[in-house]
Amino acid sequence: MRPMPKEDVYRRLADHLSKLGMGYPPSETLEEILKECFTPEEAELALALPTQVAPLQLTKADEIARGVDLPREELERKLEDLSRRGLLFSGRTEDGLKGYALQQVGFGFPQTFFWKGQQTPEAQRMAELVAKYFNRHVTQEAYAPAPTKAYRYIPVGKSIEPQLQAVYPYHTMEYVIDRAEVIAVAHCPCRMVYRMRGRSCDHPLEVCIKFDDLAEYVIDKGLARAISKDEALDIIVRCEEAGLVHFVDNAQGQIKHNCNCCGCACWNVGNIRRRKIPRDVIMATYFIRETEQDECTGCGLCAEVCPVDAVRMEDDLPQVDLQWCIGCGVCVAQCPTGAARLEPRPDRIDQPMPADFRELHSKILKEKGLG
Repeated sequence: MRPMPKEDVYRRLADHLSKLGMGYPPSETLEEILKECFTPEEAELALALPTQVAPLQLTKADEIARGVDLPREELERKLEDLSRRGLLFSGRTEDGLKGYALQQVGFGFPQTFFWKGQQTPEAQRMAELVAKYFNRHVTQEAYAPAPTKAYRYIPVGKSIEPQLQAVYPYHTMEYVIDRAEVIAVAHCPCRMVYRMRGRSCDHPLEVCIKFDDLAEYVIDKGLARAISKDEALDIIVRCEEAGLVHFVDNAQGQIKHNCNCCGCACWNVGNIRRRKIPRDVIMATYFIRETEQDECTGCGLCAEVCPVDAVRMEDDLPQVDLQWCIGCGVCVAQCPTGAARLEPRPDRIDQPMPADFRELHSKILKEKGLG
């Protein structure tokens, strides 16, 4: 049999990665990224790791070995090297053995290139390729197929009334942080790419928070640093003061990460702000902005701070575009009179949210026909 050309392995790997739960839409630019990251032999090894699985779901080396023709020691060495370089996720399985997984969109790809916050020539090259790859068409294709969204926005702390917090405690960052066992903080990949491409964003950089097994991975690989719960809460306060949006997994428990997003650099909030991708295609939004008109003084501050430009002033009163409002609460926290408030989104708030990360991604896999 005639051997396949080495270039073909990258096309096969791109197709392989498209079948992940949070998969990569294939394209020539994706193949270019893969060529930058994997040798042909490493790409063949990556093809032996399973798809149709949830993010961070580990596979033991014994199982991977069935799909490759490599001595066991060499296989383990290559897997560890790929993990060290941020190209595979790794951790301990439930029985304590080392396991590996392909990086999935939003859970390591393309974030591992930028979490360290280093502007190396390699990071610069990847910034250009990632910006070229993740155009609005690719982003929409990555998020659109499943009705259940992988991520949601958590309103800023001061924007939800105490009685609502009592009913929906999982819609607060304090709840998420309190339930984490291990926490790490990394640099924001969106802002890193934005700055390396010569664009201006003055929002804080080291604000990308990871929890539990994802936190253990980024700490172990030197991609982030371990922090305490108090430091995590301090970061959240600093992000709220900067007008950033809290972005987490769309589940009540087992949250793996929290991004703190801006409208200028963020790959998701930015697409909504620029009206490139509809809000509900990208994210789950459980709250919506309302206004007590009698209490509003028409100061216009809410229109100035809205991360997605969903508020405009007409006749000295704010008008909210409910099709684009993301219910982040940034405007509510800034309102000097209390006229702005968040209310549960009527068509979403009573829909059952997945109980945990595993249930969330099991549902997404089934909706995509992969589970």
